[in-house]
Amino acid sequence: MRKPLMLFVAVCLFTTAFSQENGIKNPYKKRPAFGFAFTFHDFQTAQDLKNTSLNQVLKDKQWYKTGRMSPGLALSYFQGLTDHLDFMARLGGTFTDYPVPDKPQGGNDKLLAELDANINAKLLSDKYWVSPYLTAGVGGSQWNGYWGAYVPLGVGIQVNLLDQAYINLNAQYRVAVTSATTANHLFYSFGVAGSLFEKKEPKVIPPPPPPPADTDNDGIIDSLDACPAVAGLAQFNGCPDTDGDGIPDKDDKCPDVKGLAKYNGCPIPDTDNDGINDEEDKCPNQPGVAKYNGCPIPDTDGDGVNDEEDKCPVLAGPASNQGCPEIKEEVKKRIDVAAKNVFFATGSSKLLAKSNKSLNEVAKILNEDPNLKLDIEGHTDNTGKPDKNQILSEARAKAVLDYLVTKGGVNPERLVSAGFGQDQPVADNKTAAGRAQNRRVDLKLHYN
Repeated sequence: MRKPLMLFVAVCLFTTAFSQENGIKNPYKKRPAFGFAFTFHDFQTAQDLKNTSLNQVLKDKQWYKTGRMSPGLALSYFQGLTDHLDFMARLGGTFTDYPVPDKPQGGNDKLLAELDANINAKLLSDKYWVSPYLTAGVGGSQWNGYWGAYVPLGVGIQVNLLDQAYINLNAQYRVAVTSATTANHLFYSFGVAGSLFEKKEPKVIPPPPPPPADTDNDGIIDSLDACPAVAGLAQFNGCPDTDGDGIPDKDDKCPDVKGLAKYNGCPIPDTDNDGINDEEDKCPNQPGVAKYNGCPIPDTDGDGVNDEEDKCPVLAGPASNQGCPEIKEEVKKRIDVAAKNVFFATGSSKLLAKSNKSLNEVAKILNEDPNLKLDIEGHTDNTGKPDKNQILSEARAKAVLDYLVTKGGVNPERLVSAGFGQDQPVADNKTAAGRAQNRRVDLKLHYN
């Protein structure tokens, strides 16, 4: 390491002399500065890039993990060449198991010493507190008797802490020149540096000029104040915004009420005064309700009964019948007559043939008006046990429904059957005539 160290010192002395000669002419050219840095060498990610691709390395999300890196320390020297070009020399060391090409790794960490010289091309001069830069240079390394050369290429960022001190962040890809003894790898460093030479003379700050006029005392000078006689806000060039809606009073047609720029500072209008603003009102010129987005309650069938109160919203009917069509008396009588002529075998749900004519008449009525619906209710007298009577009544009502569907061609979705057993008599069960009346099937037409 004696030769690299002598080279490092010689370069530092040369650039220091160059700085002292030229620093006065350009105050923003970096003066000689020394520092130290924490470093990390990453051989694995470089190998992954070679074996796969950048896209795959990014997907694997391993490249930034410090566990695969070898930490170390470095001494650094900086010297400005121009406003935007700095010389950077670095002497570093880290203990690692260096992957010498075509040589098996021994598994033992040994000292890797490196010395490199770089040129940093800065985007901004040291006048600014932060400046990104590109870096390129040459370097040499020694590990366990293996000497090598490499070319460091990378990016960095410099942060000025004080007039004399810097934080330096640097990331490089080190390309092997002596491929037999040197491996490509990634290198990261984080360090600080400070100048040990001349200090800049403090600037003499002249006394401030007298403050410009501000008539309304709103903190905005009259020359920049669009409303110099009325206190206002800087965002409105000194003009007020009384209602705080973000529109200055001079442009606000409703300066005391919050509004929108779209409506020149006024609130969203409600043309039909139904409490729903026009932007949310689908019927802005007709009063309505929020449930229907500002439109009136609909009347789908146009019968004058709105859908919320109409039990037949798609069939026109009078309000007296809750919006449903009225069933003609003639039709009701035909259904009642048919219901009285439905007969079953004794104690059974089997329909007798003499019922067919009546049930065909019912099917005809239903098929003539596809909007009609029918409830079929089965009833018995009190002869026998109640639970059996209940089952029998249900079966008889279902038998009528099945006949209307299979024989009459009626859509089953228009029919409902139910049994009520002996619970709803229409006559006295103590007499034979009364029991006969109670053994019945009721047919009830409706539209809803």
